[in-house]
Amino acid sequence: KYKGAPFRVPALGHWIVVVSHHHLKDIKVATDDELSLVEASNDFLNLNYMIDSKVIANPYHISVTRVHLAHNTAPYYPDMRDKIFTTFDELLNLRDNDRVEKCAGIKTIWEVICRASNRVFVGLPLCQDPDWIEIASRFTMDVATDGIILTMFPKFLSCRLTSSASVVSKMLPNVHTSVKCAIKLLDSIIKERFRCMGEHGNEWSDKPNDTLQWLIDERQEFTTKQLTPHILLTNLVAIHTFTHALFYLAAHPQYVQLLREEVDGVIEEHGWTKETMAQMWKVDSFLVEIEHLEGFTASMQRKAMKDLTLSDGTFILKGTHVSVPTYVIHRDSTVYEDPDTFDPLRFYKLRNDGKESARHQIVAVNQNYLAFGYGKHACPGRFLAADELKTMLAYILMSYDVKFAEGNTRPNSIKWDTGSMADPTVEVMFWKRTCD
Repeated sequence: KYKGAPFRVPALGHWIVVVSHHHLKDIKVATDDELSLVEASNDFLNLNYMIDSKVIANPYHISVTRVHLAHNTAPYYPDMRDKIFTTFDELLNLRDNDRVEKCAGIKTIWEVICRASNRVFVGLPLCQDPDWIEIASRFTMDVATDGIILTMFPKFLSCRLTSSASVVSKMLPNVHTSVKCAIKLLDSIIKERFRCMGEHGNEWSDKPNDTLQWLIDERQEFTTKQLTPHILLTNLVAIHTFTHALFYLAAHPQYVQLLREEVDGVIEEHGWTKETMAQMWKVDSFLVEIEHLEGFTASMQRKAMKDLTLSDGTFILKGTHVSVPTYVIHRDSTVYEDPDTFDPLRFYKLRNDGKESARHQIVAVNQNYLAFGYGKHACPGRFLAADELKTMLAYILMSYDVKFAEGNTRPNSIKWDTGSMADPTVEVMFWKRTCD
């Protein structure tokens, strides 16, 4: 409609100026004191009114995640894989040759993701504690709910009047309750780890290798109250879009056998390893296509911290929220053939062409695929998320048959602000896999 020209759209609490695909490089090279991701996120979620301002000012959990998980997720894969297997089996509780059906929806998927992710974030035994899993899986929704409510109040009521909370945020129970409960569950664990450090130094025989320990090793903060928000915020970005993939799998059974053949062949030859996941090109392509069709309508949001002129002369006023039209970029017919049609092998075929194969993987970061961002702020946990997604899909293909209830089809996704959410009221039926 706007033919590459900037345009303005309303969001919750503010306006967003959507610039063109051609401005991606401007956003990529801009410094944080010119275009800030952190400040845009704070305005969007109102985190600075719900979480200690010191945590928001120094989100070092992001850099810690980038160092430990950006490329080498192999050491953490076996534990995460085993947690995915056991959680699916426990929640579905289906036996071999049992034709009893079990329904599962977004809550089941979130619990699988939450347990698997927290095997890496906080380790055993907390990652399987029902109270912790409830808090960690609910935290994303708590932040969204409280953040939306805060946007409805004037800033002078939302602004921080004390070191702990604002007038309005004090009356919002969700986030503050979650943080308090999380502190109670983490307290004895964190104190024990500091005790071990005091007794043995930086290394000891059974020292945990998880995000919580990485944060402690940074020696920037030393209390449970200080460390807990960082762990919760790490969980905030770990809940991803696998429910979309499950719905597409149930809606398109004609692709199940093709995907199963790849999974069965790779697993039979190499077993369940991190390296094995990289060989599942068709599984990877299926998931990339979901991100291609069901991702954000606009992304890479930044807040202008000063007046700024982009490379083509476009002027951005200080305080403006800037974004790019991800929906348009992902459905560009000059880049993708028939971009609005679901083609789970689209990116498999592009990789097989032999030209820049890495550009068409789920973890790719480039100007035509923005599922995980672009530039220096690209999601540092995307490699772990990709391994999680592929392991979950591969395990479902190997272990279960899935479909919608009789007469049901894939529901329309719920478009919320700039996001896309699978309908939480819809469930998929699972059976133990039958012989092919």
